[in-house]
Amino acid sequence: MQLTTSIRRVLLAGTAAAVLCAGAGSAVAAPAGAPVRPTTGPLAAAPAPADRLRPLAALSADRLATADLVAAAKWGTDSPIDDPAREREVLAAVAAQARQVGADPEATVRIFRDQIEASKLVQRGLHRRWAADPAQAPTSRPDLARVRAEIDRINGELVRAVAASPQARTAPGCVPRLAVDALRVGHQRHLDLLHAAGLARSLRSVCEG
Repeated sequence: MQLTTSIRRVLLAGTAAAVLCAGAGSAVAAPAGAPVRPTTGPLAAAPAPADRLRPLAALSADRLATADLVAAAKWGTDSPIDDPAREREVLAAVAAQARQVGADPEATVRIFRDQIEASKLVQRGLHRRWAADPAQAPTSRPDLARVRAEIDRINGELVRAVAASPQARTAPGCVPRLAVDALRVGHQRHLDLLHAAGLARSLRSVCEG
């Protein structure tokens, strides 16, 4: 099941409200960091199936944060945002990793297609923003090879999170639970509307019918 339009609107509205309440109207995506973990203690050792969705939302936000670095690396160059060869490489790699850890390769590839599209959504949005206001454009260019190495690391964690969450992803309440987790992540990371839209896009295929 995909995130519905109404849930996507809730995610955007909730993130916007969180940004405004925090006084961070110009907030951007937080740098990639550690995924949100369940609270420590006896209950953390055996999370409920629904809790398996939280790492998916957090890791998706981690991966989305790298879109800022990719956009900066490509800004002012001839490198296009669309990179079919790289996308095929990523999808082949995550499918192979899925088989190794016992995840459904087809479901994993669907989820990662959305991750890639979300990254491109943010990159395009940033390039439009920088073209409209050059003062906001990056003044240095990240090493794209190093950024991709970080993306590959996050990809591995995300594949393992997919493998750990089949029950949660097929449960009837997956969509609203995932939306709540995404809202929490958006609030914690102070995502602006562009990155909130990217996060919603990245999670579109997480929940299955």
